[in-house]
Amino acid sequence: MIDSLEAGGAERMAVNYANALVNEIEFSGLVTTRKEGSLLGQIDANVSYLFLNKKRQLDFGALFRLRSFVLKNKVTHIHAHSTSFFLAFLLKLIHPSLRIIRHDHYGNNEFLSVRPYFVLKQTAPFFNGIIVVNQKLKNWSESKLKAKNIIYLPNFTIKEKSKKEDIILKGFEGKRIICLANLRPQKNHFLLLEVAKKLKKTHSDWTFHLVGKDFKDDYAMQIKKLILEYNLEEKVFLYGSRQDVENILNLTSIAILTSQSEGLPVSVLEYGLYKKPIVVTRVGEIPRIVEHGENGFVVDSNEPDLFYNYLVKLITSEGLRSDFGQALYNTVQNDYTDKSVISKYLNWLQKS
Repeated sequence: MIDSLEAGGAERMAVNYANALVNEIEFSGLVTTRKEGSLLGQIDANVSYLFLNKKRQLDFGALFRLRSFVLKNKVTHIHAHSTSFFLAFLLKLIHPSLRIIRHDHYGNNEFLSVRPYFVLKQTAPFFNGIIVVNQKLKNWSESKLKAKNIIYLPNFTIKEKSKKEDIILKGFEGKRIICLANLRPQKNHFLLLEVAKKLKKTHSDWTFHLVGKDFKDDYAMQIKKLILEYNLEEKVFLYGSRQDVENILNLTSIAILTSQSEGLPVSVLEYGLYKKPIVVTRVGEIPRIVEHGENGFVVDSNEPDLFYNYLVKLITSEGLRSDFGQALYNTVQNDYTDKSVISKYLNWLQKS
């Protein structure tokens, strides 16, 4: 269960779990509570799907539609991603035999000390287990929520059903840098723009391509303002949320992520799946995936000069780009595929 199907990390994982479980268990369903979105087309045809069209926090119509779906399909477990956990809690109150799992994708891991947790703590006793996407969240849940049955399961990636679109990326072929990240403050696009400003002076034929939802808020406005202020209109391009990520990745040569806080970003796994050489920041679980100098470059999120230097190393060495791309692909295939994670998930679920 997930609140929307917009193209975000938690949303992608909800779809990935539902799709991966189709051939592993008797029934796999996906429930979207509030809003559909671009990931709707990624749901496997064999996954039972329900959109609740929930309008408010206490929407009893949506709650009872969910209950009917659960009873009709003899559902025994609800796996609630992110904020959809509250609806799972309400369902548990009227259907006590149901086992509910909360999947914590919280991305602001560098700022856990200020995370609100009153509702999480009050509802925690009703959940049979918690899945976290990094060790910091596991420690936080044990300390703040006093939760017991917690498992760390890494995000995983699978090749999406790419919607073939006639996208034309600006810039020169072989000289494009991709950043897959919604326009949210934690993604720290300001670092990206600082690097772009430096790169314009030394490698002006390289361009940056930003793919991710534009929320039309102050943060997005600041990004657009700085693009103009830095004279980067022909160097940094915004595409919004896209359904053809595979096509876009195949048109780019280097991938980056400039976040100041992360859980386990699906975008980095996607970069690996498509053999992209990367420069990323040292936040969340990224250092578990990317070994500096072996399958990518990792820098602190407040180091624009260092980020720029490593990006130039990739730009100036096609051989290094190829080696890093293959090495990251191997890492993802070994540790972050649906088969390895789902096996651990099902074993844990049987004991929860």
